Amino acid sequence: MAQLDRRPDQKFRGRATIRDIADLAGVSIATVSRVLNDRPDVAPETRATVLQVVREHGFTTNRGARALVSGRTGIVGVTLPLIADAYFGPILSGAAEALYEQDMRIMLAPTLHEHDREVSLVDRLVRGMTDGAILLLPEESTEELLTLHESYPFVVVDPREPPPEGIPSVSAMHAAGAKAATEHLLALGHRRIGAIGGVPGWYANEERMIGFRAALAAHGLLPDPGLIVHSDWRIPRGEEAAEELLSRPDPPTAIFAFNDNLAIGVLHAAHRRGLRVPDDLSIVGFDDTFQATIVTPRLTTVRQPLAELGRMGVSLLLRLIEGQRLDALRIELATSLVVRESTGPAPRR
Repeated sequence: MAQLDRRPDQKFRGRATIRDIADLAGVSIATVSRVLNDRPDVAPETRATVLQVVREHGFTTNRGARALVSGRTGIVGVTLPLIADAYFGPILSGAAEALYEQDMRIMLAPTLHEHDREVSLVDRLVRGMTDGAILLLPEESTEELLTLHESYPFVVVDPREPPPEGIPSVSAMHAAGAKAATEHLLALGHRRIGAIGGVPGWYANEERMIGFRAALAAHGLLPDPGLIVHSDWRIPRGEEAAEELLSRPDPPTAIFAFNDNLAIGVLHAAHRRGLRVPDDLSIVGFDDTFQATIVTPRLTTVRQPLAELGRMGVSLLLRLIEGQRLDALRIELATSLVVRESTGPAPRR
């Protein structure tokens, strides 16, 4: 039988969560969930222990009863461009895990990067059985977000445009990450550094460009407009942009691609040209998706805390739903440079 290792008078801020019950009962969150859902695959002694903790701490096991008491459904909507994606997948996983720990459910709404589709899906979430939503890289304009904010709790994760005042948002420290990536290349002796940006005007792209330019300026260098190309964040465009840069009379010795997809495109272009990476060309990406470690050579890249973006978004949203005050409406999570085999000293020309 699971042993109770707790103080009898232990209290919680707000209602006890499923994680609290699991910790007090000395079992896993999954076990608590099985007990609360009356699943048969739990030992009688363990079930009795969990239910004892539940009774002592006023944790209501019936979802419908909790909804009637609180006026909430326990369901949170998540809009995102793609589900099975190396970038969005980890963010979604972090959000789903955070909701699971609070014994809440998730309703997914894939938008496919289509504005009208997203507006329609958000409208359904507002009118449907959801308490609030996580909007991941939303397509809505600033005006649309501000209008929605008046009647529905939501948090923007990884904003496409600069977050408007009053809208809670979570993003990464794009500028700092880009500055660290560029400084890494400068420290290796590179001076002709190409940059392949994403979509102009996107918040992440503009912030990363700021970091790139700041690192060059700190070394007394002006960015060469001929070495800066924009793209659509996808691998094929990364290849095209790399071909454009590498075809110049004086090509770059290093390329900073503003996401891992673009960096992989640069790798493809370099291999096709017979260039050795990093001997002839150094490449840095951004995001540190799983793809960065399965290419050859493995990518040096800037790690975004993708899962934590999702978890933090849920944390802010739950506080909004509970009616709590948010001291910080705009949160930026730290990035870190991960050095692998795709970068090396600048070649001698």
